[in-house]
Amino acid sequence: MRNKKGLTGSMLKIIAMISMLIDHTAYTVLGTILVRNGINSVKNCSPEYMISMIEGGSIGWVYLGYQIMRKVLGRLAFPIFCFLLVEGFEKTRSRSRYALRMLLFALISEIPFDLLFSLKPIDWKSQNVIFTLLLGFLTMWGMEWIEVKSRDLETQWGLQILLVMATGFLAEKISCDYGASGILAIGLFFIFRKNRSLQLLLGCGSFFWEWPACFSCIPLSFYNGERGMKLKYVFYAFYPVHLLLLYLLRRYGF
Repeated sequence: MRNKKGLTGSMLKIIAMISMLIDHTAYTVLGTILVRNGINSVKNCSPEYMISMIEGGSIGWVYLGYQIMRKVLGRLAFPIFCFLLVEGFEKTRSRSRYALRMLLFALISEIPFDLLFSLKPIDWKSQNVIFTLLLGFLTMWGMEWIEVKSRDLETQWGLQILLVMATGFLAEKISCDYGASGILAIGLFFIFRKNRSLQLLLGCGSFFWEWPACFSCIPLSFYNGERGMKLKYVFYAFYPVHLLLLYLLRRYGF
């Protein structure tokens, strides 16, 4: 049989990993250069300020590159991972093993994550994105249980909304990456999983507060439903390894 046209799950995962690498590389390399030149890369990112920076010399182009890599290209990763999480939840043979695997790699990734972004091995003020995805996975598990136990659609939606709110509060409380907004996105991708158009519209649209992330709906719209290459552990290995390598570059390469 010929493969379906479009993007497989493994292709989407690779796109998301490249986007993440672009984001974190910009933070590590270009962000360090900007800080050493006394420029706050987070604030003052209006078009007028950006133009004035570019006109001011080469450091302005570094600033522009930082903004494009972090605020545009780097924003595609998380919505794609949220979408693939829903696909994985639907297709996995063992939800418990899936959740335990995520917990294990979330714990493994925490030290490299804290080293890169806080320059210390343990920082309770922020938790890596796998913890967010794990909470989202558990939320979907609960939402599915509600669907099975309740036949009334209004009751289902009410309980599911309360569950998403509770998990979102927890994500904010323990300072997970993307926090409550990440849980909301996963919840929307899950609720509308049987209607692809509505799923992408609302799931990707929930990132309106950082609008470039909404463009993740473009590669997701080409998803053909096939798994593609077996990359089960590639992301789990890629995430902590690339964080650690970028930390070493930040620590010893500059």
